[in-house]
Amino acid sequence: MSEPVPDDLKNILGPNEQLQLYIKQKVYHPKINIDSVVITSERLILRHPHALGLKKDYTDYNYQDISNVVLDKGMLRSTVRCTLRFGGEPLELGGLPNSDAEKAYGLIRENLVRYQSPFTAASAGVPPYRQPAAPTTLGTAYCKQCGSPLSAGQKFCGSCGAPV
Repeated sequence: MSEPVPDDLKNILGPNEQLQLYIKQKVYHPKINIDSVVITSERLILRHPHALGLKKDYTDYNYQDISNVVLDKGMLRSTVRCTLRFGGEPLELGGLPNSDAEKAYGLIRENLVRYQSPFTAASAGVPPYRQPAAPTTLGTAYCKQCGSPLSAGQKFCGSCGAPV
């Protein structure tokens, strides 16, 4: 972080939220004008000015809302593209210097893994995994991975996709 983080960003962070990367760079996005990107331990924040820069608005994305992140690396500039879990247009941060894009990609990937790990699923509001009940019907096959009943001739589980 070469520039100091503006106070307006410090004021919107949660009590345990840690700032990991601040990129002061205009990002050309088709829907909104972004003047900086902030990556924290809990979310991705886009800061966009309006009213001639006198007022700032924020759009944030929790890591639970992002399903994947891709780095499209160019010669000098790169694009970080985040796929949203519940549909909609992917979040695209284009025109970032390669070094900033690589840092952003690494941090977002690391945080996605942390928030989507099965060990932290309960803290993210996802019910804990429960071992499926043992099969009780004779002659019915069940998936070894998830315990779902299988039809005769199935090669893959219809619930989890595991090979049978």
